[in-house]
Amino acid sequence: MSDQTKDRSEPPGGAGDHHAKASAGNVTSRRGFLQSSAGLAAGGAAAQALSPAALAQPAATDTDAELARVQGQRRILLKGGVVLTLDPRVGDFAQADVLIEDGKIREVRPNIAVSEEAVAVVDAENRIVLPGFIDTHHHFYQGILRNILTNGLLNPDYNRDISNTLTSAYRPSDVYAGVLVTALGMIEAGTTTAVDTSQVSHTPEHSDAGIRALQESGLRAVYAYSRGAGAGTKYPQDIARLQETAFSTRDQLLTLALGGTLDANIFAVAREAGVPTVSHGVNSNTERTLVDLGRMGLLQPGDEYIHCTHLSGIAWRLIRDTGGHVSLAPPIEMAMGHGMPAIQDALDHGIRPSLSSDVDVTMAQDPFTIMRSAFTLQRLMVLQRTRNGELNPPRLITCRDVLEFATIEGARCALLERKVGTLTPGKEADIVMLRADRLNVWPLNNAPGVVVNLMNPSNVETVLIAGKVRKWRGNLVGVDVARVLRLAQEARDGVLRRADFKMNLLG
Repeated sequence: MSDQTKDRSEPPGGAGDHHAKASAGNVTSRRGFLQSSAGLAAGGAAAQALSPAALAQPAATDTDAELARVQGQRRILLKGGVVLTLDPRVGDFAQADVLIEDGKIREVRPNIAVSEEAVAVVDAENRIVLPGFIDTHHHFYQGILRNILTNGLLNPDYNRDISNTLTSAYRPSDVYAGVLVTALGMIEAGTTTAVDTSQVSHTPEHSDAGIRALQESGLRAVYAYSRGAGAGTKYPQDIARLQETAFSTRDQLLTLALGGTLDANIFAVAREAGVPTVSHGVNSNTERTLVDLGRMGLLQPGDEYIHCTHLSGIAWRLIRDTGGHVSLAPPIEMAMGHGMPAIQDALDHGIRPSLSSDVDVTMAQDPFTIMRSAFTLQRLMVLQRTRNGELNPPRLITCRDVLEFATIEGARCALLERKVGTLTPGKEADIVMLRADRLNVWPLNNAPGVVVNLMNPSNVETVLIAGKVRKWRGNLVGVDVARVLRLAQEARDGVLRRADFKMNLLG
């Protein structure tokens, strides 16, 4: 077996055995890793910044020319990076190449030989190459209200101020601005796929504005069509129109789901439309309804359940046995009073959770914050149980586990695991390259650990979605940032004015 790769055989045992052994077996050979790391230059020169308005610059830079070569080729080779595929069958590599062809991953291994005339070679030395992060629950339209509820609680603050007062004041143009700034912010932070729980469908025009912003952003997204307010709302029946217009084909970056609470009518509409549900408010107060939906046969594989705080074993087994998926938002759940994040509850019942950011009216949407919160909280709780004398506490999760939560488990939750979530040949090339030669992380000693426990969005250098470059050498590609910032500020001002909501910048 080469020092540059690890065990690439199929993992034995059931699902729980698979994940436990994959986490242990997927540790890259230390000798091979150190051999690769020995050649890294700690003082590598910083790449020149690419202006978002690159086409308007008076003279092209070397970085512009490099990007033009990459954009002009149907084959791209990411060469010489530390590659975390997150697929145990493919393996992880201390140093390897990733070949992309027509937007899909064709090959992952060391020393891929290609003709430089037929491929754009991207130097990935000093970088960690891995699947794009996946956020399975975020209210995109609220992007114009970022950090406006810094110290707020779910009840009464969020439900009163955000869900009712401010959301009711949104116009379609405000939805567009909020969704656009959120989606681009996600790409900038390394998130390539997200579930947009769009609870602002006041009219069909509001829904269309949010979908248009997602399309323009280039983010891969599940649009979870959700409720709105006022006489103009057509929820949930307008899902039929959306299927015929924006979602008439599956060969696109956007897919459709029906968002809502645990309501039999909503689930019946979803089943008739043939789309999964994305359910809010899943907790001990709604558990009885969840059980009733199960008895009615309305739950199906692929349905998503958010938060899942304070559920009994009956509810957890129902979610598991009906093929449901779970989305947890640890930072928000801890800060806003949802309850203890259900990481261990999910694991105890054989469910690998996905991760989400929920609302950036209070907390950051970046994947590193979310991963670190999940990692530290689960370990705190297990170690505390050990200190209290428990003889057989649960297994401590690892950084590798958390990376899986943020990638492949997110893909499964979004029903996109056949397309994304791992660097598997045949899947679409949703890839991030993280700089490991920065002062905040160097020297590099453990790749999964540095991603989860040390990095932040400043380390996200390059982002590809379906093989298309969306961020390059630290800057978004093809984005008029000044326009987006202006739209977001104007929309924020309009919503606050119409809602007569007073913002305190320093309070």
